[in-house]
Amino acid sequence: MRGMIREPAVAGMFYPADSGELRRMIEGFLAAAKPGPHPKAIIVPHAGYMYSGPIAASVYKLINPEKISRVVLIGPSHRVALRGLASSSAPAWRTPLGEVSVARPNFIQISDAAHAQEHSLEVQVPFLQVVLGDFTLLPLVAGDASAEEVAEVLEKCWGGPETLIVISSDLSHYENYATARTMDSSAAKAIAELNSRGLDYDNACGLVPISGLLRLAKQKKMRAEMVDLRNSGDTAGPRDQVVGYGAFAFYE
Repeated sequence: MRGMIREPAVAGMFYPADSGELRRMIEGFLAAAKPGPHPKAIIVPHAGYMYSGPIAASVYKLINPEKISRVVLIGPSHRVALRGLASSSAPAWRTPLGEVSVARPNFIQISDAAHAQEHSLEVQVPFLQVVLGDFTLLPLVAGDASAEEVAEVLEKCWGGPETLIVISSDLSHYENYATARTMDSSAAKAIAELNSRGLDYDNACGLVPISGLLRLAKQKKMRAEMVDLRNSGDTAGPRDQVVGYGAFAFYE
């Protein structure tokens, strides 16, 4: 039996709760970003829009909406301890911009508790709504899982050109500006080289889903490109304690 519609948990905190304001904000970020080739998979940050929105927009700008009807979205579980990955039983997720229909793979456990307050997935949905319009979402929250487990799930959900893979992750957390830049550059180099050994929880909170994508990307001989690399000290915050944000595109 399908559950209730998932209501937004962080509207009014991570992004505007007013639909008009939210759409204008996202469209503004996208207008400032540069176009480029359409990727199969992206890594995108998940902080408050005033901090990470411009970096997220830099890679969302690359998406060709005419090609995509299905999005596989994986982010780390920040609030609920979880073994493996979990899907949502909700038939749809609601944001201030409306509802998105949700798909549920039958080979993944359900944990609505893990999804209920999780911001790493939710903050991506309004961006996807503005960029794509109508699409089906397959949201997965990742807990304690190996790169192999995540890669196996991604392979099963990979689909064809109609499917976009979105991995949600910030980079370094609460370092000073100079330290963060060093750590984030190191993480970005590892991601671009498809080398998960260069990553840890200190420089990538989405280590689990990223590692799975990098493992599969290597198997598929994909190419990864860094699209943007900044931190909250560059966008909207002080520089004594910053959070790092990277945007990456993967091509088959």
